[in-house]
Formats: sequence, structure tokens, C-alpha cells
Amino acid sequence: MKRDNYEVLGVERSASEHEIKKAYRKLARQYHPDVNPGDKAAEEKFKEAADAYDVLSDPEKRARYDQFGHAGTDPNQGFGDAGGFGDIFDMFFGGGGGQRRGGPQRGADLRYAMSLTFEEAVFGAEKEIQIPRDETCTDCQGSGAAPGTHPTTCSQCNGSGQVKVTQRTPFGQIQTARTCPTCHGEGRTVSSPCSSCSGQGKVRKVRTIKISVPQGSEDGLNLRLSGDGESGAKGGPPGDLYIVLQVKRHKFFERDGNDIYCEVPITFIQAALGAEVDVPTLDGVVKMKVPEGTQTSTVFRLKGHGVPHRRGSGRGDQHVRVILTTPTKLNDKQKQLLREFGEATPDHQQMGKKSLFEKFKENLRDAMG
Repeated sequence: MKRDNYEVLGVERSASEHEIKKAYRKLARQYHPDVNPGDKAAEEKFKEAADAYDVLSDPEKRARYDQFGHAGTDPNQGFGDAGGFGDIFDMFFGGGGGQRRGGPQRGADLRYAMSLTFEEAVFGAEKEIQIPRDETCTDCQGSGAAPGTHPTTCSQCNGSGQVKVTQRTPFGQIQTARTCPTCHGEGRTVSSPCSSCSGQGKVRKVRTIKISVPQGSEDGLNLRLSGDGESGAKGGPPGDLYIVLQVKRHKFFERDGNDIYCEVPITFIQAALGAEVDVPTLDGVVKMKVPEGTQTSTVFRLKGHGVPHRRGSGRGDQHVRVILTTPTKLNDKQKQLLREFGEATPDHQQMGKKSLFEKFKENLRDAMG
């Protein structure tokens, strides 16, 4: 059973045309097949949203839907563009079936998935991409007519884009307007099509576009380039181009917002006696002080070595987790020195803080009374 169109788009039944369009665009961006390759569930939701928008964006279809539900827009039920009761509905309720849509039409939006390295997203980058898109034919200036000729007024509809049809119904003869079959609602015909665009008024071209990726960009961020989508029709404005950023994972750093996280190994000697260790950062290698007696998994902060803020100044921090490494393949002398160290050092000093074993023994004593 089909869901309610208003429920699909997530709007009230009293929603304005602008609210309906805004809701549809949000869903279209979320479930577009280009953004969800191979995801059948997302593809179905994209189609469902498109079908709902097709009905609710058209005043005539919306009026029928509000009155009769899905049956009001189903040609198999006698509604829609198939004639019959649909045309009767138009006469009584002011429907505009077959109305000419000859005004300016906005071009379609385009979407492009851009892959970035971790560093390019952090510090920003200048990139170039190639976008195939339909553009207004320069030879005919979008008219579709060969150079030196012009479209002529349609002789069947006299330029209205509609023809009147008289039908016999149980209510008597009813005259309705339908889209002109000769000019398909354009109101004009082209006798000598432009050879460059085959009379379509548009040609397919590949354009190189420069993209400025801002610093601090994150995976999934959308960049909108106004006017870089498909060209409009009949003098309408072009659509927009949306760049979806896909940031590759880094082999050493992990990111959380504007902060960077990493792990650095240190030796037993460095942890026990303290040391300055080399730590890789986004700005290169820096020295970090490890105080004596440092325990494994201790986290240190390198202030200002994180990700630059995308808006405004300042940067996040880098958090460094030190991991104590255990030496392997010791020779006899090294082993003897460690044994002597162990014999001369009480357990609580070797453990630093109270050992887990000591805590276990205390808990066991408490439990036994």
C-alpha cells in the first residue's frame, strides 16, 4: 500500500509550494543513487519521494490527490491525463490539464563526489574537476532552429500550446483543453532544426571547474556552487552543482571534530626516567615531554596542533596516547640487569600505582570479612 504523499515528504497538508520543494530536495540529496550506490532501499525512497513531489508540486494533481487520494492521480482509475472523469474534474474544479508550460524553466542540479586526502580536508585545497552537463547551444542560442531561421507559431494551436477537445459525457458535451500534440505544449514548431543540437536547443559539454575546498572540511560535507548545474530552458536560470566530500582515512591520525588523536610508543626507560619524544603532527614532528613515572595509556595534549576551524580562527588540539612497549629478544646481560633491578625494587615501586593484583587481594580480604 502506497504511503501518503505528505507523509513521504514529511510536510503538513497545508504546506506551501516552497515547503514542499524544500522537503523534496532534502530527501533527494539524502537518498540520491549517486550518494548511495548499490543501496536498493535508498533508491526506493528516492523514487517514492520523486513520485510524491510530482503530485504535490502540480496544483492540478495536488487538488485531485487531496480530494480522491492516490486514485485521483492514477490514470487507470479514470483520472490524470488519460481523459474521461479527469477532464470532467478539470471543468468543475478549475484544473489546468494540458496547460502550456512555456515560461522559463530552471536547470537541473548536479552532484559530484570528490575524494580528498586527510591533509587536503584539514588544510583546504584547490581542485579541478570535469563535469559533463547540458548547455545552451551557442549556434541557435537555445531556440533549436538552424542559424538564419526562427521557430514559427504552431498552426494547430495558434501558439497557445493547447487544443480544445469536445467530449460526450453523462453530463452532456464538455469542452476541455489538452496539450497540443503537434508542438507538445511549446506553442511553436521548428521546421529547420539546428544541426549542432538536433533542434534540442542544448548540447552536451564537459566543463573543467575549479573548486576551493575550505580548511577544516569534514567527510560528507556538501559544497554548493550556484549556477554550475544544467542550463535552464527558455531563458531560465541554471541549476546548482553540489560537491560531496569523501575524505580518506589517515594511517596514523584519527579525527573527532577539530581534535586529532594518535598513539605513540615509548620505552620502559623513557617512561620511568622521563624523556622528550618525537611526535608526528599535522605540522611536522615536534618534541613532547614525557615526565618520569609515566604510565602506559596516559594521554597528553598538544595545544593548537589539531584541525583549523572552518569558520573563524583557531585550531583544535592533538591528543597523544603513549603506549609502553615491552623489550623482546634480550641478551643474557640485559636479562641479568633486569633481574637485579627486580630484586632491588619492591613490587609497588615497579607497578607505579597500586597494582591490580594488590587491589584484587584487598577486595578478596574485604569479601571474606
